Amino acid sequence: MMPLRHLRWWIIALVCMGTMLNYLARNSLGVLAPTLTKELAFTTQQYSYVVAAFQMAYTVMQPICGAIIDSVGLKIAFALFAVAWSLSNMAHGLAGGWLSLAFFRGLLGLSEAAAIPAGIKAVTEWFPAKDRSVAVGYFNAGTSLGALIAPPVVIWLSLTYGWRAAFVVTGGLGLIWAGVWFIFYDSPSHHKALSIEQRALAPVPPNAEAEPPIPIPILLRQRNFWALAIARFLSEPAWQTFSFWIPLYLARERGMDLKAIAAFAWLPFLASDAGGILGGYLSPFLMSRFKMGLLTSRASGVALGGILMIGPGCVGLVAGPYMAIALFCIGGFAHQMLSVMINTLTTDVFPQAAVARANGLVGMVGWTGGLSFTLLVGALVDTVGFSPLFALLAVFDIAAAIFLFILMRPVRADALRAALS
Repeated sequence: MMPLRHLRWWIIALVCMGTMLNYLARNSLGVLAPTLTKELAFTTQQYSYVVAAFQMAYTVMQPICGAIIDSVGLKIAFALFAVAWSLSNMAHGLAGGWLSLAFFRGLLGLSEAAAIPAGIKAVTEWFPAKDRSVAVGYFNAGTSLGALIAPPVVIWLSLTYGWRAAFVVTGGLGLIWAGVWFIFYDSPSHHKALSIEQRALAPVPPNAEAEPPIPIPILLRQRNFWALAIARFLSEPAWQTFSFWIPLYLARERGMDLKAIAAFAWLPFLASDAGGILGGYLSPFLMSRFKMGLLTSRASGVALGGILMIGPGCVGLVAGPYMAIALFCIGGFAHQMLSVMINTLTTDVFPQAAVARANGLVGMVGWTGGLSFTLLVGALVDTVGFSPLFALLAVFDIAAAIFLFILMRPVRADALRAALS
């Protein structure tokens, strides 16, 4: 194979595409929520149970997916998980009620949990520390790209061919990507299209004997693990609320029909793309302009994102639906900036051989927060409305930044070696 210029960025583009299809599949449910609650005759609380089935499976599976990726290798593991999530999403078209829909949703959560640990693993394998926040910003854009295209694509498929076909098509796209990934991806040490000059830019792969896998109990005793885990626990509810509840909110509290939702509900996710990509460049900017250290520059990005989350927290104070969508756009921008920084910090404080399982464990704690908040929304939204619940999201994200600053410490290699001995 001939050397390919800028190969590592082509790798990130491939990861971004897989992440986009992953999020297109998962966001199909939220987009179709107004239709499904009528067609399958279930309540708002039962809908929250369907969402929770995905979240619970995803939560439990993240560290397992990370361990499998670290053990089996990124090439094979990511392809297999993509096949599994694609088939699970296609099976949603067989649902006859909320219980069967929850079952298929749980299967989707078990397999989709691999996406972020896999992306973080790819960034760690291909990029040095100074470039990782930019790389994470670009691959993480796939999360909001998938959510961005979900409203127009899924609603068009639903109106044209029916809601069952929408699940089948969005799932089937992932099968194509899995084949492309398996054919074209390899690690820097084995990729035949990597030039000698580019090979020098990739991090040195860990020596299996010098850097054994870090046991999970050791990871759980690391202060930095809990700095990231608590920050993810507090910040994750925002993104999951945006993904699963905005269409229902726009339909019930803002009176928008399905076509209006398709026309406008993608805008917060377009803003999310901008936040994720610009957030990736923020850390290098802060380091070069203000001479911040690596970890401080990342944590400052989290703090800025938390402050901007005050915007969607005030959504209950505006009268029109379009102003509400504008505030959601601020929230999408803010959250993805914050998310990129937290995910990049995983690559900064954990060794390459353990980064996928560490990210999976951090993600599991984060999704526990998202799951808890989903159940809270399902239990309270018909009583108190959405507005106070959106206000809580701003409080949570600001608290996430505070905990990160308090707990995060520079990594000491000698301390990690002592913990392993």
